[in-house]
Amino acid sequence: MNPRDVRRMMNQMGIKSTEMPDVKEVILKGKDKDYIIENASVTMIEAQGQKTFQVLGTMKEKAKSVAVQEFDEEDIKLVMGQCNVSREKAIEALKKADGEPAQAIIDLGN
Repeated sequence: MNPRDVRRMMNQMGIKSTEMPDVKEVILKGKDKDYIIENASVTMIEAQGQKTFQVLGTMKEKAKSVAVQEFDEEDIKLVMGQCNVSREKAIEALKKADGEPAQAIIDLGN
């Protein structure tokens, strides 16, 4: 079957295929590592309201590094003073609160 016949048959079945030429890289984020597909060739296929992507390219894996998160000294002292907790507990609360001192104080108050 030639490509023209395949496209015609897909159209009759309501399947639409679209090339995405502007996509050059695809990143799949995993828990422990990311998968990076470089020089990507991406095709989006739409059928019955669902979109499916076909990705071709060169894949490499990148391990996620543990980010060292530093907090403003004033934020640490604020949480320590408001909640009467140790420095370590204040830093841990700030980590859980994504660096937001108000949220850290609320969380420690519960």
